[in-house]
Amino acid sequence: MSTELHPAVTAALRQWHHMVAQADFSDLPAMTRSDVVFRSPAVYKPYHTAPVLHLILNTVMQIFEDFTYHREFISADGLSVVLEFSARVGDRELKGIDMIRFDGTGKISEFEVMIRPLSGLQALAAAMGTRIGAALGAGTSA
Repeated sequence: MSTELHPAVTAALRQWHHMVAQADFSDLPAMTRSDVVFRSPAVYKPYHTAPVLHLILNTVMQIFEDFTYHREFISADGLSVVLEFSARVGDRELKGIDMIRFDGTGKISEFEVMIRPLSGLQALAAAMGTRIGAALGAGTSA
């Protein structure tokens, strides 16, 4: 049985891959719900605002080196994707997945990231903390 993406998600995912390839996330606000839920691999509680998601994704893509997507998995309802990636943070290599849930209009409603190994996650968390830790700790969008 083959699973297909919802048509709105197909367009949004194409736009997502273009933004990643260009390292330009200026279109991200237009494709994200204002009440998006972001689950970080390094923080227990989820974030619940689009500005925080935008800040985090823009920052992490500045930190990652050699970022590459490898595989894509689609949910049965065609509204969710899992994108497997690899990257480096300094001398630490890591693998991870982006689990992205879209609504029926193609807007991102949930974004969850998982990363391994622990040393790669620790390097990323340290770099993120240095750049935007105070803004996230204060609950602002910086």
